[in-house]
Amino acid sequence: MPAEIGLGFQADKPPGAYGALARDAEASGIDVVSVYGDLLYQPPLPALLEIAAATTRVRLGPACLNPFTMHPYEIAGQIAALDTASAGRAYLGLARGTWLDAIGIEPDRPLRALEEAAAVVATLLRHDPDGYQGARFRLAPGTALRYRTHRERVPLLLGAWGSRTGALAGRIADEVKVGGSANPAMVAVMRDHVAVGARSDGRDPAGVGIVLGAVSVVDEDGERARTRARQEVAMYLAVVAELDPTVVVPAEVLASVRAATAAGDHEAAGRLIPDDLLDRFAFSGTPEHVAGQVAAVLAAGAQRVDLGTPHGLTDESGVALIGRRVLPLVRRLGVASPLPAD
Repeated sequence: MPAEIGLGFQADKPPGAYGALARDAEASGIDVVSVYGDLLYQPPLPALLEIAAATTRVRLGPACLNPFTMHPYEIAGQIAALDTASAGRAYLGLARGTWLDAIGIEPDRPLRALEEAAAVVATLLRHDPDGYQGARFRLAPGTALRYRTHRERVPLLLGAWGSRTGALAGRIADEVKVGGSANPAMVAVMRDHVAVGARSDGRDPAGVGIVLGAVSVVDEDGERARTRARQEVAMYLAVVAELDPTVVVPAEVLASVRAATAAGDHEAAGRLIPDDLLDRFAFSGTPEHVAGQVAAVLAAGAQRVDLGTPHGLTDESGVALIGRRVLPLVRRLGVASPLPAD
């Protein structure tokens, strides 16, 4: 399967904004459009339904929902609605979730919760009358959706960084996404994790796609783009830097970034992030530089790169530059899918 390029949108835009951006992205050849399910932002479903109505080809889905803030029954209903609205183009992203302590939730036994949530969703979508008996989630026999679903199975993506969740993806998922990474070295790391789980279940590890996604800021003024990206990365560097075994962040840098971020000085926090570190956790700079980053990740064996919010100095300029400049450059290097036929 040809490698893909996707876009990831934050759920912070007004109604009407998503459709126009997604329509332009699809016309430029983007393969997948995702909407984040991050804590305290808008739920992704309304934006995804708007995107479904505005597009005809791209795959689309939430990246990601989590079973600690939404019961798997509700997840099944939302993904069934999106799959119907998009005529079978939906995928479901599930992840543990981050910063849940801010709303008083302790994500207990996250691996079990993810596996059982995926099983409950699958059981409901295929209208299985036998129910499901898990340690955390259960469906009584005879419990079934009271409406027709477009498909009996929707592709599953798991968000993961570590070995255990990566192995779980190898057993049950179609894709695994390392969110917050632009580091080509993470592809091989995650591939090894996936292989452990896939082989334990008799699956081909190559059948599970590796996806890397991170903040992206593209602009003809590369320095302005990277300055903006530094500020964005500073807000999550403390979370993801310690998860990447291939990157060593000096303790004093991480401590200073954390302190500046906690004080609300994101500009100062961003200035502390050196260029080489920035390139491991964001796609940023001129179209040529970003295209080189994307190509390196795909050449490392990723199935897809997701270029995430904010895309550019404005949403519109970033999406336009990605479509008009970045995608053609990546395709010219022969590592991405060709422009779809009209």
